[in-house]
Amino acid sequence: MALKPVPIWTCCTNQQHCCVYPQSWKLGFSHDGYRGSGSRFLNFKANKKWECLVLLSETERAVTPVEDEEPLAPPEAASPGIVEENQIIHSKRFHRDLQSLPKPLSATDLSCGNRDGSKVRVAYQGIPGAYSEAAALKAYPKCETVPCDQFEAAFKAVELWLVDRAVLPIENSVAGSIHRNYDLLLRHRLHIVGEVQLLVNHCLLGLPGIRKEELKRVVSHPQALEQCNILLNKLGVTRINSDDTSGAAQIVASEALRDTGAVASARAAEIYGLSILAERIQDDPDNITRFLILAREPIIPGTDRPYKTSIVFTLEEGPGVLFKALAVFALREINLTKIESRPQKQRPLRVVDDSNKGSAKYFDYLFYIDFEASMADPRAQYALEHLQEFARFIRVLGCYPMDTNL
Repeated sequence: MALKPVPIWTCCTNQQHCCVYPQSWKLGFSHDGYRGSGSRFLNFKANKKWECLVLLSETERAVTPVEDEEPLAPPEAASPGIVEENQIIHSKRFHRDLQSLPKPLSATDLSCGNRDGSKVRVAYQGIPGAYSEAAALKAYPKCETVPCDQFEAAFKAVELWLVDRAVLPIENSVAGSIHRNYDLLLRHRLHIVGEVQLLVNHCLLGLPGIRKEELKRVVSHPQALEQCNILLNKLGVTRINSDDTSGAAQIVASEALRDTGAVASARAAEIYGLSILAERIQDDPDNITRFLILAREPIIPGTDRPYKTSIVFTLEEGPGVLFKALAVFALREINLTKIESRPQKQRPLRVVDDSNKGSAKYFDYLFYIDFEASMADPRAQYALEHLQEFARFIRVLGCYPMDTNL
């Protein structure tokens, strides 16, 4: 079915790096007003203004080249069984009462299939009972959740039309940012269309009839174990790492390990038939994870509710250039909620000539920023136009409604 042409806007200071973002209006503008172009080709002006384009047909989609793009490598094969202390335990795909659970998708075995389209399909990393699944169900209560074994597999599932959305963690209030997903946002051409904030409630799980004092080992994701230091130190148990929290619960249930507990969600206990030995065992009661909702196409931003916009950019070398880049938002009273820097992988070093000491080498960074403004707001449009004066590359990752509910 042919796509209906819609306006898109783009901005770039380098023809090799451009960003595209669809709108229901023309966003090519200058400070004197709006202007647009009907050309179907990327037409960059020397004065670096925003230009309005027309979306290509279904067989000629616009492509956004990015600096860090590289082919995905197949995930390393997992070794079965429980290994020694401080080694990763790889979850088995079997449970005596749970053989009907969906098998996680792998980045190497994704293939297109028919869907009836009866409801939204949402991919997440992990297996049933994972916190990512809970975030997907919070965003789409009636969705069909699709587990994936790696973050890359969730990105690919959306790109190959196997699912409609992907819900992936981006930062935690205790552990910080998930850097892997920041890198994948740049490598893939998906759009952020929403966010979910989920209050994490860690539980200590064990086989029915077992008391927590009888445990000798506790299995879970390394971050979950780190977030429950107080109780685990009190119990004096040995900590064993696993791929994810729900996978740890699956191991304890499938292997019937009476002296081993798992740190996971209450839903994981229900799914795998385990007992909750202790609830809310995290050291910090306000343990919140923020997730991003990704889709193939962006949403049309509005002003009817609070919106957030996420961008990534690189800067020219020079004194105070980062200060100047951030000032474009402060001058327009736009609040920044997140700033993250990541070294560029393909060209990590930048050589700068110094007449006194010769050539110096510095890391070349990508800056990820979230700010509280919709792209329908002229303040945001002018701020990004102003940012072009200092940036070598800008890409809008998404403009989406803020999640204000926990």
